[in-house]
Order: sequence, then C-alpha cells, then structure tokens
Amino acid sequence: MHVKKYYVYIMTNSSGTLYTGMTNDLERRVYEHKHKLVEGFTKKYRLFRLVYFEETQSVGAAIEREKQIKGWSRRKKIALIESVNPCWSDLSQSWFDEGG
Repeated sequence: MHVKKYYVYIMTNSSGTLYTGMTNDLERRVYEHKHKLVEGFTKKYRLFRLVYFEETQSVGAAIEREKQIKGWSRRKKIALIESVNPCWSDLSQSWFDEGG
C-alpha cells in the first residue's frame, strides 16, 4: 500500500522574506515556486529557496503544523530553520536539472 505524504515547508528569497506552505508533492510545489508558476505571495516576492521542510503522513497534522508555524514570530521561524539548516542552504538545489 502506498503511504501518502504531506509536507510543511518554508521558502525564502535573497532579502529573507519567509513563506510557510503545505503540499502533498514537495518537489512539484518547489518547482512551481522557483519558476513563478503560481500567482500570489511567492511569485510577487520571488521566493525561490527551500530552507526548511518536514514530512507527515496525515493531511490533518500537516494543516495544523502549517497553521502553527504561520502563527509563530519571525524569530521562532528562524530558530526552526537554523535548527536543521544553519547556513540557509537551498534544500532543493540538487532536485532539478536547470540546464535542460
């Protein structure tokens, strides 16, 4: 049986704007953000770098976690990111062949 996965993630840009989102296909969603395929906040602010994500098998848990993180202060979100990604590296950097 295939287990469904859901992701809560944080994207940023060169000026440090943060966006928290939730999806069932992280690779597709990050690709959409990077290529500005979705209208809205992430396109407007050019949020292209995936700096944090976590995975769950429950859509309810993912929705709750997204709401929880969105309610946090900027300082708390930064602490979460830096707990797993202290250099703010783009965690999706190797996912896409940008030469094609």
